[in-house]
Amino acid sequence: MSLRLSTVILPYVRWHEGGRAAWQRAEQLGFHAAYTYDHLSWRSFRDGPWFGAVPTLTAAASATDHLRLGTLVTSPNFRHPVTLAKELISLDDVSGGRLTLGVGAGGTGFDATALGQDPWTPRERADRFAEFVRLLDRLLSEDSVSYEGDFYSAHEARNIPGCVQRPRLPFAVAATGPRGLKLAARYGQAWVTTGDPRLYETGTPEQSVQALRGQTEKLADACAAIGRNVTDLDKVLLTGFTPDRARPLESLDAFVDFAGRHAELGFTEIVIHWPIPESDFAADEKVFERIAMEATAQLG
Repeated sequence: MSLRLSTVILPYVRWHEGGRAAWQRAEQLGFHAAYTYDHLSWRSFRDGPWFGAVPTLTAAASATDHLRLGTLVTSPNFRHPVTLAKELISLDDVSGGRLTLGVGAGGTGFDATALGQDPWTPRERADRFAEFVRLLDRLLSEDSVSYEGDFYSAHEARNIPGCVQRPRLPFAVAATGPRGLKLAARYGQAWVTTGDPRLYETGTPEQSVQALRGQTEKLADACAAIGRNVTDLDKVLLTGFTPDRARPLESLDAFVDFAGRHAELGFTEIVIHWPIPESDFAADEKVFERIAMEATAQLG
């Protein structure tokens, strides 16, 4: 499979002041997909404009024709599977079957406390994540679901007519630990990683590649344990969180070198952030567009 190039557009710009234009330009540039974060707020953007993922993706679906759309990523921090499933089925319909659900366990940031709860422990996050994904799988695949779990319940939840994509829209499961990788192996059509966060500050690009190789090997083991071929899953790298940081976007050659090294590990999709001035995602827009238009051809 040839390497795909996608982008992630953060929802910090008003729709009529540049939001719509970014999504339409992403399609014009030939990106495979354009994703957005599904957070209530995020890091340095907390005190500025920040819009909801599902309404943004719905608007993007209406403003584009063939670009795939998705979340990177949705988490249980402030979502319930029953209400989320209804929104996803609606969005899959509006987009004509172009939606991918990126889903992860969530963390300890602003989303974890915005509803007034204490942050969950790592174990509780993992427990909730497992139940969240299992229930979503059913809700998006069955017309009526009743369920009583440790964290979530559903009583005759109806989701008719279901997803445009059958048997349901694809899941891209973000995971690096053993429990999350098992979920990716069982329920994912894709697996997502940002690398090893422990290497971000003081690690080297070479160490990051080794860490990612280890993650892909553990994913293969998780797939083998249930009799699934790991090549059935797309492998997605969300960039910007490895020791390389923004260096791959400094030139076309730098990006081709970066992407080639990761394609050798088995990654099938590289996701780069849409440039945001004066942020961690600052990049030269002309270089960014050249990468979008020319990089995949050089990578074969």
